[in-house]
Amino acid sequence: QVQLVESGGGVVQPGGSLRLSCAASKIVFSNYHMGWYRQAPGNQREFVAVVSAGGTTTYADSVKGRFTISRDNAEGSVELQMNSLKPEDTAVYYCNARRVVFNINSWGQGTQVTVSS
Repeated sequence: QVQLVESGGGVVQPGGSLRLSCAASKIVFSNYHMGWYRQAPGNQREFVAVVSAGGTTTYADSVKGRFTISRDNAEGSVELQMNSLKPEDTAVYYCNARRVVFNINSWGQGTQVTVSS
């Protein structure tokens, strides 16, 4: 059973920065694609960024150039550095671990990010 624990959310002013972290356990971390998704009130959960098992990164157009995803296979963690935050980035952010070959798709409990002046 994959366990994912997010941290690092909070309240920040527009233009500010936050760093989210996700610690994974009970998996061979390097085999998993690791991603971040977010869900704002009244909206569906949407893709933010992913770093593949091989280290390739992909970003949603809305965050490209502002957010950076990275992984540390030795630590079993993935981080999302968020810069130049906008009010529309306000959402609950979820960590995701996926291993396609075994149809595994697991989620963390989420961490709230609020961008407001």
